[in-house]
Amino acid sequence: MRQFDLCVVGSGPAGQRAAIQAAKLGKRVCVIERAEVVGGAAINTGTIPSKALREAILRYLGHRAAMPTVRDFQGSSLRSFHQLMNSCQEVIKAEIDIVRGHFAKNDISLVTGHAQFRDANTIDVTGAHASETISAAKIIIAVGTRPSRPGNIEFDHAEIITSDELLGLKTLPHSMIVVGGGVIGTEYASMLTALGVKVTLVEGRPRLLDFVDTELIEALQYHLRQSGMTLRLGEKVVKINKVEAPPGSRAGSAFMAEAMLESGKVLRAESLLYCIGRHGATEDLNLSAAGLTADDRGRVRVNENFQTSAPHIYAVGDVIGFPALASTSMEQGRLAACNAFGVRCENVENLLPYGIYSIPEISMVGWTEERLTAEGIPYEAGIAQYREIARGQLLGDDIGMLKMLIHQESHAILGVHAIGTGATELIHIGQAAIAFKATVEYFVNTVFNYPTLAECYKVAALNGLNKLRGL
Repeated sequence: MRQFDLCVVGSGPAGQRAAIQAAKLGKRVCVIERAEVVGGAAINTGTIPSKALREAILRYLGHRAAMPTVRDFQGSSLRSFHQLMNSCQEVIKAEIDIVRGHFAKNDISLVTGHAQFRDANTIDVTGAHASETISAAKIIIAVGTRPSRPGNIEFDHAEIITSDELLGLKTLPHSMIVVGGGVIGTEYASMLTALGVKVTLVEGRPRLLDFVDTELIEALQYHLRQSGMTLRLGEKVVKINKVEAPPGSRAGSAFMAEAMLESGKVLRAESLLYCIGRHGATEDLNLSAAGLTADDRGRVRVNENFQTSAPHIYAVGDVIGFPALASTSMEQGRLAACNAFGVRCENVENLLPYGIYSIPEISMVGWTEERLTAEGIPYEAGIAQYREIARGQLLGDDIGMLKMLIHQESHAILGVHAIGTGATELIHIGQAAIAFKATVEYFVNTVFNYPTLAECYKVAALNGLNKLRGL
């Protein structure tokens, strides 16, 4: 039995950062990963593959800004679709190599196999070729999540799929129903629409991404519809099944996917992508042997230090629930490792940036207009349209926008919201400004490189100040 100071279960973003941080503190660390490759869902089926696919699509179509117009992609470009998939694999492989390199450089032992608690300090690892037992003074659970697969839906990896199977499709479908207008569903729906797939997106709520600024979502929904996507908002799916494809249909097989809505509508398409919810991958860990439990969605409860009910066992990343972002998971892993070994650490937990890699992309940090209104905080919104900015003209992005929310009295920056090219990069300027309590005057008085999208901050600041002055 090998003994370690820290055992990390899972090699995704949270597990990687936890292991590396502990190793930097001089601790003996091992990482248990059930897959043959490291990186977890983020590198192999989630964050990196989906973003690699998005970049490949944008390069292929020659667009980096607005939503491309619908074009018949699959009719003559099947070879190009395979090229898109291959480019994703190249990025994934590079990321896997980077993670392995970091583990090796920091003397982190990698153990491959399924982890299962024997007791609160002991984990049995069962691999394809060998098994062993690990003992550790501290343990961090970072197993991530998997897509929800309700038992009443016949998932078949072809007509009815989850996001895990999407990149494995052999051909690009002619039509697709996307069930779920959350981050994953919206991102993939916009990508497939850009490739000319006839997408119908079904969302039970009255709008997509209800945690994002309403004005940005209205803009996104408008451009998705303009691109050819059908949005069924406020509609609930009550039944999903396969049906025989009618004679003369363009379906690539003898079957099609069918979705019945609560309103009585029946939708049919060549395939269906189910994107409602994810479950923590804890079912095989034998948590009870360590005195732990998971909720009905497989998530583990933790305190502010990421400790579970067993003080020496921590949990981080998607397995603990909201916000379930790769970026926040990384930070949670680092903080948990510091907390486990009594090292003082700080983080700016109230300034989490959000990035939605749809086409066009969206990003936000800080307060939303809806929350400020609900809390009774007086504010003004300064707006900059990309079409007003020279860099926006150079990029051909006439739909992009940056919104800055400004406190009416103190002029402090309360939130920044952006849609368009580079929104997920641009948002970090606002993040830093909020963190250091900058006022709108900072952006008015500072100089930005010309031409850049960063000029949006100056334009939005001037626009907001003019409104505050009644001009």
